[in-house]
Amino acid sequence: MGIIITVLKIVIILGFLVLIHETGHFIVARLCKVKVNEFAIGFGPVIWQKETTRTKYALRLIPLGGFVSMLGEEERSDEEGSFSKASIPKRIAIVAAGGVVNIIFAIILYIILATIITGNFGIAISGAGNFIMAMVESIKMIFTGGVTVNDLMGPIGISEVVAQTSTTIDFFYIMALISMSLGVTNLLPFPPLDGGKILIYIIEAIRRKPLKEDFELKLQMAGFLLLIMLSVFVAFNDVGRIMN
Repeated sequence: MGIIITVLKIVIILGFLVLIHETGHFIVARLCKVKVNEFAIGFGPVIWQKETTRTKYALRLIPLGGFVSMLGEEERSDEEGSFSKASIPKRIAIVAAGGVVNIIFAIILYIILATIITGNFGIAISGAGNFIMAMVESIKMIFTGGVTVNDLMGPIGISEVVAQTSTTIDFFYIMALISMSLGVTNLLPFPPLDGGKILIYIIEAIRRKPLKEDFELKLQMAGFLLLIMLSVFVAFNDVGRIMN
């Protein structure tokens, strides 16, 4: 029973945070008149789907991510509603929306929890400021060497932390931490993260012309491979910490 509850906790947290992240991309894409081909939660085999004239909605088996697939996102297209034909500010807004939603949700959730605990909406607002600054300092430490790859935590480590939550307050506090971490990390200027895509669009704006498509694809692929290697390394570290 304990294992089942732990799995449910992890699925609820990751599933919900992925849902609001991808919904952020989806809503802003729609507002910017960009065609969304598919809105999916999870990876792997499709276990449920619904198609409309504009978008396919899908729920996939592995609840560890999701995606919003837009026309002209992977391969440039001149069709009406293509992501690649949207203005640079619109593309930046669409790509940034997921991480921004996660950050906003984390702050709101933290304020609610702090208000419940302290009974004071004003230590809550102050505490939220400290919460944000702590995350900013953590990000700074990544670039200054204060945090190394050995200190990073992946899905396995996060799952262990979630499993240890014993109260509702603890559970939602961890959800706030993960949401903030997901949002900030996703906006780091490293391909293929959303922040890396934003960096490419900023370079395009400065150059006043897009990067060559094959070069951009190679850059994204290189970043993706590095990200996979880092994920594997972090996973081994997580397992080692748990076993020790």
